[in-house]
Amino acid sequence: MFTGLVQEVGRVASFVEGRLIVETQVEAKVGDSVAVDGVCLTVVDGDRRTLAFDVVPETVSRTKPFGATVNLEAALKAGDALGGHYVQGHVDGVGRVRSVEPEGDGARVWVDAPAELLRYCVEKGSIAVDGVSLTVADLDVEGFAVALVPHTLAATTLGGMKAGEPVNLEADVLAKYVERLLPGARS
Repeated sequence: MFTGLVQEVGRVASFVEGRLIVETQVEAKVGDSVAVDGVCLTVVDGDRRTLAFDVVPETVSRTKPFGATVNLEAALKAGDALGGHYVQGHVDGVGRVRSVEPEGDGARVWVDAPAELLRYCVEKGSIAVDGVSLTVADLDVEGFAVALVPHTLAATTLGGMKAGEPVNLEADVLAKYVERLLPGARS
C-alpha cells in the first residue's frame, strides 16, 4: 500500500530482459515493495545507490514503458503518516496527456483515459498519475483534468509532461469497491 506521495525521482540505469535497475536513494531491501511510476514492484537486488526489480510480461502489457526518470515511493509501514490517498500500485490503465497549460504558478493537465477507468473518476475525487496522488479538478467524456501545484511539478516527473505522452493511471480503490457492492454490479 502506498500514499501517492513521491519520495524521489530516480533515474533508470537499465531495463534489459525484464530486469529494471533504478538509481535512487530510496531505502529498501530485498523483498520490499516500491512503487515505480505507480507500479508496485518487488526489490530483488540493490545497494546504496540502486534498486533492481524483475518486471514480468503481465506488468509490461498493462503499463506505459519506463522513461529515463521514474517516480519512486516505498511502501507504507505501520505507523507511517497517511497523506495523499490509498494507492495500491495496481495500474488500471494507460492514459495519454491531452494538454499541459500553465495555471498561476502551477499547471492544469488534461489526461485522456480509457472509458473503463474514467467511470471511477469524480470531480474532487482521487486519481494516481504515474504514482502521484492527485485530485480530479474537472471531467469530460474523454478524460479528466488535474491541477498541479509547484511542489508537484518540481518533485515528480509530472513537471516534464508533454501532450501525447502516456501515463500510468490508478483509480481510487474505494470507487471500485462501491461499484462491486452495488446491486447488479459487474463481476
